[in-house]
Amino acid sequence: MLGINERASTTPDATAIASDGLGEVSWGQAARVVLSLAEVIRTFGLGEDRRVMVVARNRPSTVMAHAAALLGEASAVPVNFHLTAGEIAYQAQESRAQLMFVDSATEAAARHAVEGTDVTVVRLPDAGAIGPELQQFIGATEPIVLRGDQRVIPNLLFTSGTTGRPKAVQLPPATIGNSPTLDGFAEHNANQRMAEFGTHLVVGPMYHNGPLTAVRLLIAGVPLVVHSGFEAEKTLAAIQQHRVESSVMVPTHFVRLLALPQQTRDRYDVSSLKCVVHTGGACPVEAKKAMLDWWGLVLYESYGGTESGTTCSIGPADWLTHPGSVGQAVPPFEALVVDEEGTPLTRNTEGHLYFRDLTGRGIRYEGDPEKTAEAHLAPGVFTLGEIGKIDDDGFVYITDRFSDMVVSGGVNIYPAEAEQALATHPAVFDVACIGLPDAEMGERLVAIVQCHPGSAATADDLSALCRLTLAGYKCPKEFRFVEQVPRNAMGKVDKKALRAAHRGAKVERRISDSPAR
Repeated sequence: MLGINERASTTPDATAIASDGLGEVSWGQAARVVLSLAEVIRTFGLGEDRRVMVVARNRPSTVMAHAAALLGEASAVPVNFHLTAGEIAYQAQESRAQLMFVDSATEAAARHAVEGTDVTVVRLPDAGAIGPELQQFIGATEPIVLRGDQRVIPNLLFTSGTTGRPKAVQLPPATIGNSPTLDGFAEHNANQRMAEFGTHLVVGPMYHNGPLTAVRLLIAGVPLVVHSGFEAEKTLAAIQQHRVESSVMVPTHFVRLLALPQQTRDRYDVSSLKCVVHTGGACPVEAKKAMLDWWGLVLYESYGGTESGTTCSIGPADWLTHPGSVGQAVPPFEALVVDEEGTPLTRNTEGHLYFRDLTGRGIRYEGDPEKTAEAHLAPGVFTLGEIGKIDDDGFVYITDRFSDMVVSGGVNIYPAEAEQALATHPAVFDVACIGLPDAEMGERLVAIVQCHPGSAATADDLSALCRLTLAGYKCPKEFRFVEQVPRNAMGKVDKKALRAAHRGAKVERRISDSPAR
């Protein structure tokens, strides 16, 4: 029996999902909605791909929609709720989804995105377990009769492609276990670290893989507290009030927590915490030391990518003896460092970081064989685009990035999308977007702009242009105007050299330091 069923049977009135002002859902309510919706999804005309989009903010109903898709033999496609209608339309077309769940804030853009198609759009309630439209969609459908041999299909998420358009990536098998059946999933799920603990706090958006852990935990019978967004003091208050034992965070969350006045931090009891996994970019060493001093030995770092899952991990004790490391490679991966020609380098030598997938799978970008091939040095040997080294104990350190990807506040941003938008401005002759260090966000996207002779553009003009077609978090936060964007004889920008040249350079215009999350 799945944990959600057991909870609904033994403690139906106990809280399954609490939230920050959006009502609570009991285990009895959660099981009824999830299992009935799962049956509707199972019998819905989803086509061969069986994809269900979820374009909704963090809500109890969002978690339940994801859980219902998983139990209804469908692949949930979490969509960033900041996206424009055009961006949603692209992901709907690429995923070939036939069903879409939305909320009050995303409904207008989502319906516009699929106007004229046969995609069915269902609005989830902003509060509580069920609302009028979801109730009508479920109707009198009886709960699904779960079978141990039924399929469990991993999520489909979008990451950046070679052209700057996001590419679909199905989460690797490790996210659901080696056996793609409900029995295999349940066994794998029960053995995960956070399934051992009590209440789990969700503070990151559930269009990322890390926060989606909450969906699997709910199915395992772990109660949740779901916050609509991250607020530092509200997070501490929730930990104390609900005796939270686990969570998934990013380094930006730590920076903001540490920025609270000491008297505010001292006001809350965080002693219930047992496991806080952090991911989504490098954590400043001093920030992590300060968090360990404050919260104790509860921080576990997970390094990897959407396309690979976790490739390295490190616990608090090992991190204290190897500060700055992202850990050792975890099965089925082995870490290796190579030079520009792909020749393996010795320990403690910096180079291109690769991982050997001992299953032979490697990573796959749907619809982008070029990007898939570029990521591999050999079959099953892939890179996530970073430079690093491995010490004598086998611990991996990330030192730089050789791909164009920018990670801001734990969010992946592909510069080509902003470059393509900016290039349409009549005054722009050339442009390159890069990531530069940011104390709070880790990195921020910066546009290096060359205007046509005799022409000019303002940062405000260029920012407004980007926002016409791109979600705000994808838009540059700074614009730096130069006489020439440097390119080599092949017309390619050396972004590593460009990043080095602009670190510490004079800021021409900063648009916003608002969080990417």
